[in-house]
Amino acid sequence: MEVIVLSLTVALVAVSLLLTIFAFTRRADGGVKLPPGSYGWPIMGETIEFLFGKPEHFVGERMRKYSPDIFKTDILGEKTAVICGPNGHKFLFSNEQKLFTAFRPHPMQMLFRSYKTKEQKQATGPSQMARNDEAKVIRSPGFLKPEALVRYLGKMDSMTQQQLQTYWEGKDTVKAFGLCKTITLTLACRFFLGIDNPERIARLVTNFDDVTLGMHSITFNFPGTIFYRANKAATAIRRELLAVIKEKKDAMASGAPMQDILSHMVVASDPTGQFMPEAEIADKMMGLLTAGYSTVATTMTLFMKYVGERPDIYNKILAEQREIAAAKKPGELLDWEDMNKMKYSWNVICEVMRFNPPLQGTFREALVDFTYAGYTIPKGWKVYWTVSTTNMNPQYFKNPEVFDPTRYQEGESHIPYTYVPFGGGPRMCPGKEYARLAVLAFVHNVVTKFKWDLLVPNEKIIGDMMPSPEKGLPIRLHAH
Repeated sequence: MEVIVLSLTVALVAVSLLLTIFAFTRRADGGVKLPPGSYGWPIMGETIEFLFGKPEHFVGERMRKYSPDIFKTDILGEKTAVICGPNGHKFLFSNEQKLFTAFRPHPMQMLFRSYKTKEQKQATGPSQMARNDEAKVIRSPGFLKPEALVRYLGKMDSMTQQQLQTYWEGKDTVKAFGLCKTITLTLACRFFLGIDNPERIARLVTNFDDVTLGMHSITFNFPGTIFYRANKAATAIRRELLAVIKEKKDAMASGAPMQDILSHMVVASDPTGQFMPEAEIADKMMGLLTAGYSTVATTMTLFMKYVGERPDIYNKILAEQREIAAAKKPGELLDWEDMNKMKYSWNVICEVMRFNPPLQGTFREALVDFTYAGYTIPKGWKVYWTVSTTNMNPQYFKNPEVFDPTRYQEGESHIPYTYVPFGGGPRMCPGKEYARLAVLAFVHNVVTKFKWDLLVPNEKIIGDMMPSPEKGLPIRLHAH
């Protein structure tokens, strides 16, 4: 009898404890119907699985386990709802600044110091006005609009030619990833900063690599960690950019024209007439350069990989690019009409971006409580948008593991919001057209100058948030 009483007592205590935990959890989450999912481990949540597992696996497994529409998790120190599929993409893009605002994860906030942390927001007020001002400064001069890019296109073409001539012509073997990074950063520095100094740019390449890796990392800031290297790199870049800003101000005081985004950021002021501090300008320019560097360099490199594996695709691109080159006079540079003729080449690039997205996704912050797919996402939660829910899904792309550029040819159609490499809505990547022109200028020059063989067949793609070839994509060049 005593054994039975003891067993019942233990059972009642256990049930009471479970009910207490459940009640606490309900109170902590506001007593609302949250999306299904798991917060993972205490403190760390599911950050390790998110950062060091393939994003499509992290997302795909949870979509299958919890819901194909939405699930909850805890990553990078934030309770997060992952909204999935084309309906999720549409919902997110349609509700920018209504339900969501941009959010930078803590590693980004710490690396790009002008992006305020939650504590800073509470002390100084929301940073949304600053973000809107930043976007206004970037967009208002029209640098990223097609009519402005037309004027820069010839320079983009000539600089790409110069880089290929300097680093590849006359060489038997090279590592493609290294040159793609140098070309991309050279173009970005010229376009955003107005500088064209090879030595200065060479010093920045490694630093930008470290910052890119650190943007999605665990913020352990001690020697040997990814974030420590990223923090040191960001300090070095910031120091270099502050020097560039001072030089820019001196040049403008001497009457130099405003021909780059940095010039306009230097003279931009808020409604009170206050100019942006130099340190903040440096941080914002570092963010722009990072965005315009890593994703474009990755796309160029993976183009070299996938086209190097497919001679049939290479031959079609070569025929298209030779036709464009044949119509040019000697020494004449690419123009807008030429870019619009590169239809098959762009289809190949689109498939590269589907196969290995240069950017996996971005975060938002919920401005208010809202409901999606029958679940409530509380105000202040983070929302993660990712291409991984559609890009490799056979429901939306037939035989998704096959590299097939014909998916994008005229007459083919896709379910809306299934292919969104540049995002969508008001926050669609403002550099989309810049990236398109930079990549196509590279494609034109590299294909008309060289054929290449991959020296490491089936080279592994590493880096989960920012993909890159494990060995740097060594290739053997054959000049035409």
